Amino acid sequence: MTVVSRVPGVFPVGGRRLVVYVVFDRRGGVDDYVPYALAGLREHAAHVLVVVNGSLSEEGRGKLEAVSDEILVRENVGFDIWAHKDALDHVGSRLSEFDEVLLTNDTWFGPVRPYAPVLDRMGERATHFWGMTDHAREDPNPFTGKGVLPYHLQSFWIAVRREMFLSEEWARYWRELPEMPSYFDAVLKHETIFTDHFAQLGFTHDVAYPSAAYPTDHPALFNADLLLHDEAPLLKRRQFFHYPPYLDRHAVIGRRVLAEVEKYGYPMPILWQNLARNVAPKILNADAGMLEVLPPEDVSFDATRPFRIAVIAHIPDASLAPDLLGAIAEIGQPSSLFVTTNDEDSARVIEDILDQNPSADRLSAVVRVVPRRGRDMSALLVGMRDVLLSDDFDLVVKVHARRPKTRSANVVRYFHRYQTENLLGTAGYFANVLALFQREPGLGIVMPPMIHIGYATPGKGWAHYLPRATEVAKRLGIQVPFDGVSPLAPLGGMWICRPQALAPLLQADWKVEDFGKPATHRKADMARVLERLVTYGAGEAGYHTRTVLSLEHAGISHVSMEYKLDQLASTTPGYPIDQIQFLQRSGWMGKGGAVAMIRMHMNLNHPEVMERMRPVLAPLMRVARVSVGGLRQVLRSGAGLLKGGRR
Repeated sequence: MTVVSRVPGVFPVGGRRLVVYVVFDRRGGVDDYVPYALAGLREHAAHVLVVVNGSLSEEGRGKLEAVSDEILVRENVGFDIWAHKDALDHVGSRLSEFDEVLLTNDTWFGPVRPYAPVLDRMGERATHFWGMTDHAREDPNPFTGKGVLPYHLQSFWIAVRREMFLSEEWARYWRELPEMPSYFDAVLKHETIFTDHFAQLGFTHDVAYPSAAYPTDHPALFNADLLLHDEAPLLKRRQFFHYPPYLDRHAVIGRRVLAEVEKYGYPMPILWQNLARNVAPKILNADAGMLEVLPPEDVSFDATRPFRIAVIAHIPDASLAPDLLGAIAEIGQPSSLFVTTNDEDSARVIEDILDQNPSADRLSAVVRVVPRRGRDMSALLVGMRDVLLSDDFDLVVKVHARRPKTRSANVVRYFHRYQTENLLGTAGYFANVLALFQREPGLGIVMPPMIHIGYATPGKGWAHYLPRATEVAKRLGIQVPFDGVSPLAPLGGMWICRPQALAPLLQADWKVEDFGKPATHRKADMARVLERLVTYGAGEAGYHTRTVLSLEHAGISHVSMEYKLDQLASTTPGYPIDQIQFLQRSGWMGKGGAVAMIRMHMNLNHPEVMERMRPVLAPLMRVARVSVGGLRQVLRSGAGLLKGGRR
């Protein structure tokens, strides 16, 4: 390869910069963080060209037209790399009118700190191309497991000077750009080779925030707080949707980063709106550290900004009413109470209890009889639909007195405490929950985390509900990504929300008949499906979810989970991410019988063989499980007869 020597140039005073910014939105819209980023960039650009991968709504076009000079809509192929190629082809000979071309995209929030300092600083440096951040060399390549990942500038922000973008080598690179059907293609066929490719051709490069100045090889992901402290204007969105165990392995604390972002004055509502609509809620909850542990005394509520509160309580059994109504009476905030129950006799008993125990904070109380079918979800979405759509309330507190029927008495007692105390608690605690809604206008749902004491829900929250949930979400237009193992959902059936956060679920005019008969084992009944879609619907409407715990329950939950994690990790080496990946490669254990053990051994030690044999093995495994199960039943019956004979 011939090495060409060129004298790199600075960005001249009064120079002209072309900004090419790529946007992708699965809905064809434009979230508000995009025009905010472009409005700041436009001050430093002679021309802003926005390339939209996929479709563009009229509303989205209006947002972009206000902050750009041109909009190019193209088919969503080749990721942002081929979008940049099409943009360069679109500009054509006009490229010579500019002194610098900035190739960037919508994978970051900004400006968190002003653009000007870094643009001015890098503009004074004589170089052919420069990046905002870089990635150190890695051996082996983490994407392929072999070879080397070369040192490279990260492709979300590459600025190129005219000495390079007017060269034949530049034109040839884009002319011969390979197809990129997958994300890994985009990384391995462009991002990781671009820097080295042009360096070998004699072009010089520079970086605004070099990884060598930070404690990790990948500061854009691992050291965002340090970058912001050093006046980097951008925050990569990836750290809020990356695999949580991976970020845990590297001690990336999203909550700390977000506190820094807010401190620097970035408008947080537009950040939360985008994340809520585009990140699986449980992943976001983990990456951003969105659990709030609240004290029993009011420390943050602004009483001059009260909420209009509706408390909706489902009480199918009147004998359970006193405890729940007593907890509601202690919230210490004016509210309207709506009680649903399943028969007239229960309604009269509940009305008598309310009459005998008037609450100073209760504005009104209504008791409604609703059909039993669909449990508390039918009672809410059908029986209370008019209340939810009335625009009379700012917040809805959704609670119930339903008791799990298949649990021991102790588990039932703890379940009830866990749900009600982590939502209602003391008057001071409830005020602190309300303060979360005051602080964040985009907060849509607050609920306790998934219960794990007395329950085996972790690891199988979706279970057999996932296929039907996928179908219902599609019907409701919910495009928020699903979490892979368990949903972030109010599986205890209790939460506090803004009514607007339920809008996607309420757009279907639900009837009691939609909820089917009471659930049988492994039947995906509509009530439980919709319960699992509450936060995903809120996200579609642009509202994020937080989980809350009282100080007492945080202590109980943490030590219990810590001990269980310690026990589960005791037989598997490595960090949690290594243990998780090992177990997931092994596959489903089931009841740990001989068939499962053989399959897990083959998955771990002979994955290629298992992949080829899977279509044949699947039906055989089912037959084997049935046979082994039958044999076990026979043995159990025989053992019972023997025991009977000994009596």
